[in-house]
Amino acid sequence: MEEKKYLKWYNKVGYGSGDIAGNVVYALLAAFVMIYLTDIIGLNAGIVGTLIAISKIFDGISDVFFGAMIDKTKTKMGKARPWMLYGYFGCAICLVAIFCIPVDMGSTAQYAWFFIAYTLLNAGFYTANNIAYSSLTALITKNNSERVQMGSIRFMFAFGTSMLIQAVTVGFVAKLGGGAAAWRTVAIIYAIIGVISNTVSVLSVRELSDEELSESKKDDEPQEKYNLIDAFKILVHNKYFLMICGAYLLMQLYSATLGMGIYFMKYVLGNDRLFGTFSWAVNIPMIVGLLITPILVARLNGMYKLNIVGYVIGTAGRLGVVIAGYMGSIPLMLFFTAVAAFGMSPLQGDMNALIATTSEHTRLTTGKKVDGTMYSCTSFGTKVGGGLGTAIAGWMLAASGYVQNAATQSQSCVNMLYIMYLWLPMIFNVLITFILVNLKVEKANKELQSQ
Repeated sequence: MEEKKYLKWYNKVGYGSGDIAGNVVYALLAAFVMIYLTDIIGLNAGIVGTLIAISKIFDGISDVFFGAMIDKTKTKMGKARPWMLYGYFGCAICLVAIFCIPVDMGSTAQYAWFFIAYTLLNAGFYTANNIAYSSLTALITKNNSERVQMGSIRFMFAFGTSMLIQAVTVGFVAKLGGGAAAWRTVAIIYAIIGVISNTVSVLSVRELSDEELSESKKDDEPQEKYNLIDAFKILVHNKYFLMICGAYLLMQLYSATLGMGIYFMKYVLGNDRLFGTFSWAVNIPMIVGLLITPILVARLNGMYKLNIVGYVIGTAGRLGVVIAGYMGSIPLMLFFTAVAAFGMSPLQGDMNALIATTSEHTRLTTGKKVDGTMYSCTSFGTKVGGGLGTAIAGWMLAASGYVQNAATQSQSCVNMLYIMYLWLPMIFNVLITFILVNLKVEKANKELQSQ
C-alpha cells in the first residue's frame, strides 16, 4: 500500500530554500571568519580558536533546551515555524556584528566584541532557527519518501549556497576595495539574502496537527509532560541518536577543515582564488549526488547500505586528494575532491530522514514524541563541529608559527597546512564510515513494529 502524500513540489522546494539562509551564516563563518580575524583585524589565531571553543560550551547547553522548547510550543503557526521565523532576524544581526569589528579598537575589546556576537549567534539565534528548520521534516509529513526528498532538496540549496559563497566572496571583497569595510558590506548583503530566503521557507509549508502526526492518539488523551532533564535522558538512552550526533559532529569538523583550505590555497598553492575552484569541485558533485539519492534509497529499500557504500567511496576519494596533494597535482586534487564529494552526498541527502527514523525509534521504545529535541543533534553538530573545527585550525596555525599576511610561511606552518587540509578530512571520513556500519536504526524499527 502506497504511503499517503502530504506535500506538493512547491512545498518541498520552498522548504529547501530555507538552507540558503542557514548557509549564508554557516558558509561565511566556516570559510572566512578566521582569515578575516587574523589577516584583516589582526587578531591571534590561537586566541580566536580558544574563544570559539569556550563559546561551544554555551552551544552544548542551548541545543537540547531549544529542542525541548519547540516540542512544548503551541501556536497557530505550529511548534517549529515561529522559532524558525523569528530566530533568523537575530542571526542576521549577529552575523553583521561579527564582520563589523572596529579596526581602531583595542585588541581586548575586539576579542570581547567577537566572542559576544559569535556566542549570541550560535548559542541563541542560530540554534533556535536551525533546530526548528530541521524539525519540520518530521512535522509537515509522515511520508518517509517525502522526508528523503526534502533532505535532498534542502542540501542541494545548502551546497549550492555554500559553493557560491566560497567561490565569489574573495573576489567580491576585492572588488569592494578589500579591508574591513568591504567585509562589512558583504556580510550585510548576505544577511539580507538570508532573511528573505528564511521567510519564504517558513511561509511555504504548514505543520500537521498533533492528531495527524500521531496515528493512535485520541482526542481525550492527555498530553504527556516531561521536563528538560527528562528529554535529555530520553535522548541519551537512544544509542542511534548518539551515533547520529557523532556522525554529524564529524561531518561538520570535516567541512570546517575544508573551509580552512583558503590558507592552503594562499600559502601552499600560491593562489587564494583557487579556493573557489575547489568549492565547485566539492559542491557540484554533491548536488548531483543529492539529485539521485531519493531514487537510490527507494531502490535499495532503505538508507543503510547506500550510506556505507557512499562513505567508502568518499574516504577513498580523500585518500586520493592526500596523494595528489603531495604530488603537487592540482588537476588530480580536484578530481579526487569531486569523487569524495559525490560519495558523501547520500548521507547529506537522507540525514534528516534518518533522524526522523531515529525519533520514531524513541516513540516505539518509550511512547514519547520528542521530534524537536531529537533534531537538536543537527544544530549541535553544525555549531559544535563547525566551531570546534575552526578553533582547532586556529590552534594549529598558532602552534605552527603562522604569520599574518607573510609573503611566505615557515616550513612548520606549511607542514601544518598539509595536515589540516589533506589528512584531517580523510581521518574524519574513516570515523564516520565506522559509525554508519553500526547505525542499523531502520532494521531495529522494523523489528519493533513487527512485535
